[in-house]
Amino acid sequence: MGERNSEDRKLFDAEYRMMNLIWKNEPVRSMELAGICLEELGWKKSTCFTVLKKLSQRGFVKNEKAMVTALVKREEVQRRESEAVVDKSFGGSLPAFVTAFLSDRKLTREEAKELRDMIEKAVE
Repeated sequence: MGERNSEDRKLFDAEYRMMNLIWKNEPVRSMELAGICLEELGWKKSTCFTVLKKLSQRGFVKNEKAMVTALVKREEVQRRESEAVVDKSFGGSLPAFVTAFLSDRKLTREEAKELRDMIEKAVE
């Protein structure tokens, strides 16, 4: 995916739900995806194909010869979505986000160690 403005890179709720199904099942035939959307999301075939077309036009998926594959990785989308939440709800402050997240939750020793290790790797 080329450089785009941040709104172009945002997945809307329905798109994100479909992307999760694509990531889980790819490569997947478009008709099979429509069946999965009906079963898991309750979407009619027309809804599935409308969302699929939008994802294709925006460069998130490739639908070639009725075979659907993702053009972006789940981790890339999750990173963007996480950054958007921190920016919008916490003024871009990662410590404020973590404080809010942990305010009513306890970490296991393993989780705490994993977070410390991630922080150490991220320090310049």
